[in-house]
This record gives sequence, structure tokens and C-alpha cells, in this order.
Amino acid sequence: MIQFFTQTNTGIILLILGQCLLVLIPLLLALAFLMYADRKVWAAVQMRRGPNVVGVFGLMQSFADFLKYIVKEIVVPAGADRAVFFLAPMISFVLAVIAWAVIPFNDGWVLSDINVAILYVFAVSSLEVYGVIMGGWASNSKYPFLGSLRSAAQMISYEVSLGLIIIGVIISTGSMNFGDIVGAQDTGYGFLGWYWLPHFPMVFLFFISALAETNRPPFDLPEAESELVAGYQVEYSSTPFLLFMIGELMAVVLMCALISILFFGGWLSPIPGLPDGVLWMVLKMALAFFMFAMVKAITPRYRYDQLMRIGWKVFLPMSLGWVVLIAFLAKFEVFGGFWARWIGA
Repeated sequence: MIQFFTQTNTGIILLILGQCLLVLIPLLLALAFLMYADRKVWAAVQMRRGPNVVGVFGLMQSFADFLKYIVKEIVVPAGADRAVFFLAPMISFVLAVIAWAVIPFNDGWVLSDINVAILYVFAVSSLEVYGVIMGGWASNSKYPFLGSLRSAAQMISYEVSLGLIIIGVIISTGSMNFGDIVGAQDTGYGFLGWYWLPHFPMVFLFFISALAETNRPPFDLPEAESELVAGYQVEYSSTPFLLFMIGELMAVVLMCALISILFFGGWLSPIPGLPDGVLWMVLKMALAFFMFAMVKAITPRYRYDQLMRIGWKVFLPMSLGWVVLIAFLAKFEVFGGFWARWIGA
């Protein structure tokens, strides 16, 4: 049986497919409950009950919404480019899914353990802009098109600062492999050895940039109040809209995973002596998502010009200066190599 899955083409394909489903199915189930948690946090801040009818404590509300989107009629605008109109949400969903191929949940628990995992994630996340632009353009309406342009400019702008912040982590580690980055944080000092301490200022910049990159409040500016429409998703309904929504939420959870891996030790235990494991990774991702939900609930929406000004005039110079500083600190191994933990050096 083992030889069938390791030495035959059919077996290898089935094994790869099984591994993909082992990641995708729990991830999709987690998205349903994370959506529920997001709505509950928002409701608690506003002193409301939130979802509480469908299922025990309203736990089945996300699945009811899913069923609603599946059975509703798909409405296509008369002047829309049908091929591009349907291709856009599929691109957004598929690219959001395949980015998880290089995300490790534990030591060795990763679909593809490649040495350029960070480049892979950035390549895939950069392509997600095409789904947004295609969705806005194919709708043949000026409001979705304007929303898609705003969203694309916003995503591209904050990818720059995200990339520069991650370069600082790469300099400290000497590797673009996520497993090596987590391994470099395993110093035996628990949470004091994680990268949040040597890269402390950049944790906040990364978090805020992740909000803007994923179009999360207070930076959900494709949905402009003056237009009273939902940006590039205006003309979408039913399953295509569901694919956009799942892709956007999956990108948010991906950012939570990146925050956990890059700055908070991934699957490492925060207390020396306690065993490492996937539960720590899941817990850290859940805490990061809770912060995303709290920001959504308690902060007012920015103006678009304010958002772009912060990205290009504040975050870009700060993250670029940090890369130069980290390169200096790592090169001369200041404080005994506090910023230089090169794998294999």
C-alpha cells in the first residue's frame, strides 16, 4: 500500500490530493467559525447579541449564509463581459487558497517546504490584484470600476511596506523558508526569543499594513460612503460574491498566519518546558484574528487620501530605514547577534 502511494503516478497524485484536502477542508471550516467570531466581537463592542438564532448560540449562522449564497440566483449585468465576470471571483478564491501551500502549521507540517516560501506568498498575493481589477472592469459599471481601482492601488501600496518589513526578518534569519524563520526564534527563552522583540516597531507596521492589504476596516475603502455601493463587488451576487468573500477572509487568515510565523514563533511554545505543537500556531492565529476583529469594531474609517499618505510617506520610509538598520545590526552582530540568527552559519 505504501509503495502504491510513493512509487506510482496514480498513488502520488492521490496522496497530493489528500494532503491538499487535509489543509483545505479544516481551513474552510475554520473560516465559517471565524466569520461567526468576527460578527460576535463586533456585536459585543456595540452591546448587541450578534448571531444567536441558527444553531446553538448561533454557531450555524455562517453555514446558513453559505447555503443562502449557493441557492440564490446569479444575476449578470446586461453589458458585462460574462467570461471575465465569472473568472474574476474564481481567480480571487483560487489564489487565496494556493498561498497556503507553503504555510507550515508545525515542524514538517507543510504541503510544500520550499526555500523561497516568502517569495511564493508575495507572488501569489500580488496576483490577487488581478481578480479585483477584473471584477470591477467586467461589471461594465463605473462604480465597481472605481472601487476596483481604489482597492488595487491600496493593495499594491501596502505590499511594498509589507515586503520591506519581511526583508528585515529575512536578514536576521538568512533564509526565506518559513520553517527556518521559526527555527531561528527557538532560542530556549520562550516568547522572549521570538522576533517580536528584536523587530518590535515593525510588528505594528506589519499589522496595520496587513489591514490595508486585505481591505479590512478601517481601510475598507473600496466601499465608499459617497457612492453607497460595495466597491468592485457591487454587481456580484450568489456564488460569485461568496467566492470573493471567502477569498478576502482567507487572505485575512493568511496574514494572521504570517504574523504568527514571522514575529511570534509559529508553533513554538511561549514558555520553556511546554511542548511545541500545532495548537500554539492555531492559538496565535486566533489571537491575531481577534485583533483584526477588534480593530474593525472600534476604529473609524479613514479617508482614501489619508490611507495613501500613510502608506507612501510614513510606512515606506520607516520600513526602508528599518531594513538598513537591521542590516547594520546583523552585520556587526550587535548584542551578541540579537538581530543575526543565520541558519546554518
